[in-house]
Formats: sequence, structure tokens, C-alpha cells
Amino acid sequence: MKKIDLDAGSFAFIESGSASDPPIVLLHAMGRSSADWHPIIERLTTDYRVIALDMRGHGDSCRPGDYSFELMRDDLLEFANKLGLEQFHLMGHSLGATTSILFAERWPNRIDHLVLEDTPPPSGNPSAPMPPAEPPEPVSFDWPVITQIVAQLNDPDPAWWDDLGRITAPTLIIGGGDESFLDQAELAEAASRIPGGRFTTIEAGHHIHSTRPDEFLSAVVGFLAE
Repeated sequence: MKKIDLDAGSFAFIESGSASDPPIVLLHAMGRSSADWHPIIERLTTDYRVIALDMRGHGDSCRPGDYSFELMRDDLLEFANKLGLEQFHLMGHSLGATTSILFAERWPNRIDHLVLEDTPPPSGNPSAPMPPAEPPEPVSFDWPVITQIVAQLNDPDPAWWDDLGRITAPTLIIGGGDESFLDQAELAEAASRIPGGRFTTIEAGHHIHSTRPDEFLSAVVGFLAE
């Protein structure tokens, strides 16, 4: 595990593979950490410099108390700049996927290929129940992440959908199929709004890369090689 200082504090990340290989940055789901990507990191390092970030409030990264998709997007920009990543592949799951969407909309020239795991931009439908102010049991992340992000999920910025057409990177959205709690039609709609976007399904539920890693990797590696 490596550490880097950004404006919000110290951030932890996993880095593996050769520095001369094309970089790919991985962003995890809410309540998870970079360790969630272990089922696929080793196999990606065959061809890529793999960088998995603990997002703010998660894992061994700082817990500043302020959380939003926009703040996490801006963390990613600062992180990429400090690592000298002018252009890179970006893959995100859930919280990390929404952050990736916002990044690719704002700075489209920085992304080579974009992979979104079972996540469209939030639409607010249906609304998620607001979590309690305090966690019902100990958690491994900063609980205000949940309360502040769920508030955004229930009242999303319409620009997140409206700006999908600004994404210029080839984009693959992988849906979890009928076992996922997310509306798969929204995933297909999001892909249709992105120039060069495509949608595929792996019947695995929301956590595709950990439930069906072989199928997930096959889809991702083939896409990145195009």
C-alpha cells in the first residue's frame, strides 16, 4: 500500500505492474476499498500499470468529513496529476463508477477507455431510504459518506445525465443483469447517450468483478485492447 498527500489529506492506493505499461485506475464501491479489486488486479498487471485508489473516507485514506461525487471527482484529478497520468484507462464500480462518469464528462481528454460496472448516473428513481445519522454497527469507513452520498443519489444533478454526450472515450458499461438491484434499462440508456458507448450483461448481480471475475476480465481486457 502506498500513500500520497492531496489537498484533502493522505490517500492510500495499491500500485502494481510495470511503470512502462498503460495505466488503469480503479475506483471502488461505497463502503469498500482498493482491496475489493484484488480478484482482478493480478491478472490486469500482465499488460497494465494498475492503480487502485482508496477514495476519501474509505480504507486507509483520509476522512475529512465532507463527501460528494464532485469532491471525489476532484480528488481523482489531483491524484492523476500528482502521479503524472496525462491519459489513462478508468474503471469504476458503483460509487467509483459515478465518480468516473463525472470525471470523464469534465475532462474527457484524460480518459483512454472508460469501464463502468453496473452503474448509470443517478436518476433519483427510486429514492433510497436515508440512513441513520450513526452506524448501527461498527463499519470500516467513515459513516458520513453514506448519509451525504445517499442525499445526492436521491437528489442528483440532472447534468450528470445531460453531459453523457461529452464523454469521448470508448465506454463499456457492464450490467449485472436480473440479479442486480439496479435498473438495467437505465444502464442501456446511459450507454446509448455516450458516443462510442456500449452495454453488455453478465448475470452476476451488482458485484460482477468479484462474483464472476473471469467473465468480467474477459469483457474488460478485450475492450481495453481495442
